[in-house]
Amino acid sequence: MSNKQIINITESAIAQIYTLSNSNQDIHIRIGIKQGGCSGMTYFMNLVKKEDIHITDEVLQYNSCKLICDSKSLLYLYGMFLDYKSSLIGGGFKFINPNATKICGCGKSFNI
Repeated sequence: MSNKQIINITESAIAQIYTLSNSNQDIHIRIGIKQGGCSGMTYFMNLVKKEDIHITDEVLQYNSCKLICDSKSLLYLYGMFLDYKSSLIGGGFKFINPNATKICGCGKSFNI
């Protein structure tokens, strides 16, 4: 696992990202934060094409997939753990952020 010091990501999350990108080397996952959610900020993940990566973005390589993150979001995500659970109830990507001081019940929004 590379980029441990920036975002830690589990093997199950890497496998799901690879599946979402449909094994296409030109499709990547953008991860970041935006205003919103019940705690103030919320996480987001979007599919992006290679040409949508900005020069100021950080490109994090994890085995066969890449996470793209803008520099503002990276300040809030530094040291975060990203996991994926395939369970029917409570499944999906899990954000475990040591920088968060307040987290909503669903775990999708936080505050610092």
